[in-house]
Amino acid sequence: MTQPIEELLRDLKSQDEGIRDRATQSLWEMWFMQKGMQGLQVLRQSQMMADSGNVRQSELMLTQLIHAQPDFVEAWNRRAVLFYMQGDYKRSIKDCQKAIALNPYHFGAVHGLGLCYAAIGNYHEAIATFRRALEIQPYSLTNQKLILECTAMLN
Repeated sequence: MTQPIEELLRDLKSQDEGIRDRATQSLWEMWFMQKGMQGLQVLRQSQMMADSGNVRQSELMLTQLIHAQPDFVEAWNRRAVLFYMQGDYKRSIKDCQKAIALNPYHFGAVHGLGLCYAAIGNYHEAIATFRRALEIQPYSLTNQKLILECTAMLN
Protein backbone atom coordinates (compact mmCIF):
# COMPACT_ATOMS: atom_id res chain seq x y z
CA MET A 1 0.00 0.00 0.00
CA THR A 2 1.52 3.29 -1.06
CA GLN A 3 1.26 6.35 1.11
CA PRO A 4 -0.64 9.40 -0.10
CA ILE A 5 1.58 12.18 -1.43
CA GLU A 6 0.51 14.57 1.37
CA GLU A 7 1.69 12.07 3.97
CA LEU A 8 5.05 11.58 2.22
CA LEU A 9 5.58 15.34 1.97
CA ARG A 10 4.78 15.66 5.68
CA ASP A 11 7.23 12.82 6.42
CA LEU A 12 10.01 14.81 4.71
CA LYS A 13 9.71 17.22 7.63
CA SER A 14 9.90 14.52 10.33
CA GLN A 15 12.61 14.73 12.98
CA ASP A 16 13.17 10.99 12.43
CA GLU A 17 15.84 10.51 9.75
CA GLY A 18 14.53 7.03 8.87
CA ILE A 19 11.05 8.38 8.20
CA ARG A 20 12.54 11.17 6.04
CA ASP A 21 14.68 8.71 4.08
CA ARG A 22 11.74 6.38 3.42
CA ALA A 23 9.58 9.31 2.29
CA THR A 24 12.35 10.56 -0.01
CA GLN A 25 12.77 7.10 -1.55
CA SER A 26 9.01 6.64 -1.95
CA LEU A 27 8.64 9.99 -3.71
CA TRP A 28 11.49 9.24 -6.12
CA GLU A 29 9.88 5.85 -6.91
CA MET A 30 6.51 7.52 -7.44
CA TRP A 31 8.03 10.08 -9.78
CA PHE A 32 10.02 7.55 -11.80
CA MET A 33 6.96 5.28 -12.04
CA GLN A 34 4.52 8.08 -12.99
CA LYS A 35 4.12 6.57 -16.49
CA GLY A 36 4.49 2.93 -15.45
CA MET A 37 7.15 0.46 -16.50
CA GLN A 38 7.30 1.80 -20.06
CA GLY A 39 8.22 5.31 -18.90
CA LEU A 40 10.66 3.92 -16.33
CA GLN A 41 12.34 1.82 -19.01
CA VAL A 42 12.94 4.86 -21.24
CA LEU A 43 14.38 6.79 -18.29
CA ARG A 44 16.71 3.88 -17.50
CA GLN A 45 17.79 3.47 -21.13
CA SER A 46 18.50 7.18 -21.48
CA GLN A 47 20.56 7.07 -18.27
CA MET A 48 22.57 4.11 -19.58
CA MET A 49 23.18 6.04 -22.82
CA ALA A 50 24.37 9.10 -20.88
CA ASP A 51 26.56 6.97 -18.60
CA SER A 52 28.23 5.37 -21.63
CA GLY A 53 28.96 8.80 -23.14
CA ASN A 54 26.19 8.79 -25.73
CA VAL A 55 24.69 12.06 -24.51
CA ARG A 56 23.02 12.97 -27.80
CA GLN A 57 21.11 9.68 -27.91
CA SER A 58 20.13 10.10 -24.26
CA GLU A 59 18.84 13.61 -24.93
CA LEU A 60 16.92 12.41 -28.00
CA MET A 61 15.24 9.64 -26.00
CA LEU A 62 14.20 12.07 -23.26
CA THR A 63 12.97 14.65 -25.77
CA GLN A 64 10.87 12.02 -27.54
CA LEU A 65 9.48 10.88 -24.19
CA ILE A 66 8.61 14.50 -23.28
CA HIS A 67 6.83 14.98 -26.61
CA ALA A 68 4.87 11.76 -26.10
CA GLN A 69 4.19 12.37 -22.38
CA PRO A 70 4.45 16.13 -21.75
CA ASP A 71 3.20 15.74 -18.16
CA PHE A 72 5.93 13.21 -17.23
CA VAL A 73 7.73 15.29 -14.63
CA GLU A 74 10.73 12.99 -14.24
CA ALA A 75 11.42 13.07 -18.00
CA TRP A 76 11.77 16.87 -17.75
CA ASN A 77 13.91 16.52 -14.63
CA ARG A 78 16.20 13.89 -16.16
CA ARG A 79 16.74 16.04 -19.26
CA ALA A 80 17.47 19.02 -16.98
CA VAL A 81 20.13 16.90 -15.24
CA LEU A 82 21.58 15.93 -18.61
CA PHE A 83 21.77 19.58 -19.72
CA TYR A 84 23.31 20.56 -16.37
CA MET A 85 26.00 17.90 -16.69
CA GLN A 86 26.89 19.36 -20.11
CA GLY A 87 27.08 22.89 -18.72
CA ASP A 88 24.00 23.95 -20.69
CA TYR A 89 22.50 25.81 -17.73
CA LYS A 90 19.93 27.86 -19.67
CA ARG A 91 18.26 24.75 -21.09
CA SER A 92 18.56 23.00 -17.72
CA ILE A 93 16.84 25.95 -16.02
CA LYS A 94 13.96 25.78 -18.52
CA ASP A 95 13.46 22.04 -17.94
CA CYS A 96 13.71 22.44 -14.14
CA GLN A 97 11.11 25.20 -14.27
CA LYS A 98 8.80 22.99 -16.35
CA ALA A 99 9.21 20.06 -13.93
CA ILE A 100 8.47 22.37 -10.98
CA ALA A 101 5.44 23.85 -12.76
CA LEU A 102 4.10 20.29 -13.15
CA ASN A 103 5.12 19.25 -9.61
CA PRO A 104 5.93 22.11 -7.20
CA TYR A 105 7.12 19.59 -4.58
CA HIS A 106 9.76 17.95 -6.79
CA PHE A 107 12.69 18.66 -4.49
CA GLY A 108 15.12 17.24 -7.06
CA ALA A 109 14.07 19.74 -9.71
CA VAL A 110 14.05 22.63 -7.19
CA HIS A 111 17.55 21.65 -6.01
CA GLY A 112 18.72 21.34 -9.63
CA LEU A 113 17.35 24.78 -10.43
CA GLY A 114 19.35 26.19 -7.52
CA LEU A 115 22.48 24.47 -8.80
CA CYS A 116 21.96 26.05 -12.22
CA TYR A 117 21.56 29.53 -10.77
CA ALA A 118 24.71 29.04 -8.69
CA ALA A 119 26.61 27.79 -11.76
CA ILE A 120 25.80 30.95 -13.72
CA GLY A 121 26.69 33.17 -10.75
CA ASN A 122 23.12 34.23 -9.93
CA TYR A 123 23.65 33.67 -6.21
CA HIS A 124 20.61 35.63 -4.99
CA GLU A 125 18.31 33.44 -7.11
CA ALA A 126 20.24 30.31 -6.09
CA ILE A 127 19.80 31.13 -2.40
CA ALA A 128 16.07 31.76 -2.85
CA THR A 129 15.73 28.48 -4.73
CA PHE A 130 17.68 26.44 -2.16
CA ARG A 131 15.46 28.00 0.54
CA ARG A 132 12.45 26.85 -1.45
CA ALA A 133 13.96 23.35 -1.50
CA LEU A 134 14.36 23.55 2.29
CA GLU A 135 10.65 24.30 2.63
CA ILE A 136 10.06 20.85 1.12
CA GLN A 137 13.01 19.09 2.81
CA PRO A 138 13.94 21.17 5.87
CA TYR A 139 16.63 18.73 7.02
CA SER A 140 18.58 18.74 3.73
CA LEU A 141 22.14 19.44 4.80
CA THR A 142 23.17 19.77 1.15
CA ASN A 143 20.79 22.67 0.53
CA GLN A 144 21.74 24.30 3.85
CA LYS A 145 25.42 24.08 2.86
CA LEU A 146 24.74 25.47 -0.62
CA ILE A 147 22.92 28.46 0.88
CA LEU A 148 26.00 29.21 2.98
CA GLU A 149 28.33 28.79 -0.01
CA CYS A 150 26.23 31.07 -2.21
CA THR A 151 25.93 33.63 0.59
CA ALA A 152 29.73 33.65 0.91
CA MET A 153 29.99 34.32 -2.83
CA LEU A 154 27.96 37.53 -2.38
CA ASN A 155 30.58 39.06 -0.10
